[in-house]
Amino acid sequence: MRISSLAVALVAIAFPMLASTQDESVQAQGMLADEQIILSQIMTDKRAVYAQAMRLTDRESRGFWRVYDEYEAKVKKIDDRFIRLVNDYAAKYSTMTDADARQMLAAKMKIDRERLDLQQAYTKKIARAVPAIKALRYAQVESRIDNELQRKVMQLIPLVP
Repeated sequence: MRISSLAVALVAIAFPMLASTQDESVQAQGMLADEQIILSQIMTDKRAVYAQAMRLTDRESRGFWRVYDEYEAKVKKIDDRFIRLVNDYAAKYSTMTDADARQMLAAKMKIDRERLDLQQAYTKKIARAVPAIKALRYAQVESRIDNELQRKVMQLIPLVP
């Protein structure tokens, strides 16, 4: 499985380097371009993991990939917000105020809730598109990928001072 490469890629986009450079706007533009390239690779890798793990028939494949692609498009928007939150955290890390912390905590909780709600809704859709055993397999793979990515990201994000 390519979960470790997925984790490394997400970590690379989710936690920008805190080193200062002479031209921060050029660095920021470069990071945004790199993030898009890495996100594209993550999507390709995830598809490969699911294709291998799901072992879908042609008929199952048509229903599964339609729902999966719809889910990934929606979850990407949530993930983009998470990346912006992490970037904001990194930018304010050494000057964090209580107001910043309250705002970030509320944003994190909202992102977590929306991601879970979306995941549950689409897991139900997957369960209607494929047999129950394969729907459970999907949920297991999704959980494993999410847990590994979250673990890797959280290991790199230092606790607030």
